[in-house]
Amino acid sequence: MSTPIIERKNVKIMDKWKIEDLFLDDKQWDNEYAMCEELIPKLAEYKGKLSADNMLSIFEIDEKIGKSVERLYVYANMKSHEDMGDNFYQGLCGRANSIIVKYNEACAFIEPEILALNEGEVLKAAENTVYKHFIENLLRNKEHILDTKGEEMLAGIYEMTSAPDDIFSMINDADITFKNVVDGTGNEKQLTHGKYQSYLESKDRVLRKNAFKEYYKSFYALKNTIASVYSASVKKDVILSRLRNYPSCIESFLYGDNIPVDVYKNLIGAVNKNLHLLKRYISLRKKRLGVDKLHFYDLYTPIVDNIDVKVKFDEACKTVIEALKPMGEEYLSVLKKGMTEGWIDKYENKGKRSGAYSWGAYGTHPYVLLNYDGNINSMFTLAHEMGHAMHSYYTWSNQPFVYGSYTIFVAEVASTVNEALLMEHLLSITEDKNQRAYLINYYMEQFRGTLFRQTMFAEFELTVHEMAEKGEPLTFESMTEVYKQLNIKYFGDDIEIDDEICYEWMRIPHFYTAFYVYQYATGYSCAIALADRILNKNGAEDYIGFLKGGCSDYSISLLKGAGVDISTTGPVENAMKVFENLLNKMESL
Repeated sequence: MSTPIIERKNVKIMDKWKIEDLFLDDKQWDNEYAMCEELIPKLAEYKGKLSADNMLSIFEIDEKIGKSVERLYVYANMKSHEDMGDNFYQGLCGRANSIIVKYNEACAFIEPEILALNEGEVLKAAENTVYKHFIENLLRNKEHILDTKGEEMLAGIYEMTSAPDDIFSMINDADITFKNVVDGTGNEKQLTHGKYQSYLESKDRVLRKNAFKEYYKSFYALKNTIASVYSASVKKDVILSRLRNYPSCIESFLYGDNIPVDVYKNLIGAVNKNLHLLKRYISLRKKRLGVDKLHFYDLYTPIVDNIDVKVKFDEACKTVIEALKPMGEEYLSVLKKGMTEGWIDKYENKGKRSGAYSWGAYGTHPYVLLNYDGNINSMFTLAHEMGHAMHSYYTWSNQPFVYGSYTIFVAEVASTVNEALLMEHLLSITEDKNQRAYLINYYMEQFRGTLFRQTMFAEFELTVHEMAEKGEPLTFESMTEVYKQLNIKYFGDDIEIDDEICYEWMRIPHFYTAFYVYQYATGYSCAIALADRILNKNGAEDYIGFLKGGCSDYSISLLKGAGVDISTTGPVENAMKVFENLLNKMESL
């Protein structure tokens, strides 16, 4: 019988994040909440009185409240993520959402009133201040910012527009249940979000098949509900993009980061151009596994025999630190601190949010949520999320609050640089031929899962949003058909298009943050190039400069400063050459 999942109250202190570094306790959270409730109306008193002369003073008040509201929101949600079934912290999340609405309503006048002022006077007031880039970018967005009343209305419906994401999160993390599955020896195994991936990596094909089918059976049972929720999310995107005067949804999501739509479409085009490489890999996998029919539950198990890599958490930390030595001593000292001083919540517990992320609030250290499962994939996830954490650390340490975040477009770059450096390190120290073959296979799987798969996700998102913009119905059947055809196009004839994989779109949380996932693919392409520069061209200093940049400049410019130009197809094409080289090596083994 499987071991029951530990309850949160029984998790060791050393395995938890130090959330008290945000707030000592719920009482301190309440006190800061009360302070915000008192300050927010004072900010609203400036409505109708903003001028070039008092603009900077208003920014200072706004930032003070904004920092506190962010801390309130992050704490409430992180506590909720420790146990999604905890009603108290669900309530705290509701209060955090409410204070965000009040804050957004109170400051909604700021940008419209600035835009109503004389541009020359506004630019002059911001000259030689930290707000110069912020003001220039605000003026660039002028045609997409509503008047004060319009911005107040949009702020007021924040909770409603975030509802699809919130509902799916509750379905996915709290309400959905999975039946136990049986492995090839007849033993019963507990199926959870956290264990599902490890089961797919198992050599036990019976376990892989049973886990795959049972996992998707649970989502299929909720097909109409999830389809309705996602349809509402897409329609919300369409409505908001039209309200803000964008010609399409995709432009509304890319414009804020000053990313041309061509970057998105060039990615899809470049990947589609190289789908023959993915199909070669699928054919190779089928031959290596020696199966008559290859199924999607066969895609994650290693195709190298007799390699069972298990990595304890402390061992993973040591290996990641060694792999990142080219980043320099300062980077390593912070990385070690993050791994040992309460940044990380390590293991799965009952009710804990699935997956992994890095988060936090300006003015504190970053946090990392893991569901560490003791395999090589978990080690790469550790490296990945600590890449995010280090990006946040450098940004928060070097930028004022106004630039104290980084755009979604570059969000996945730092994480995948760490993964690429870890892989290069492992390949450099591994002499055993079978283990090298295993790592090459794993590296290829990163390409398949990130560059190819995330681009397929991006193509699905684009298609579904375009359907909604044309007024076409978004039903379970219509969206499943779109997803099925994409799987056929991407994976070719050497794999069975299982019914279950056609439902995969129903379980992807990132789809509720529209046009996000393509950045995994662009970020991965940039990361391959940046890792090469760090290892072979003394690029660490330029790269750390990028990490320090936050959003003080446009994303494409920050990447160019680090030595990568993603406005061209070059990084994607070069990444495809790396994948082809790996494929050639694997085929020759």
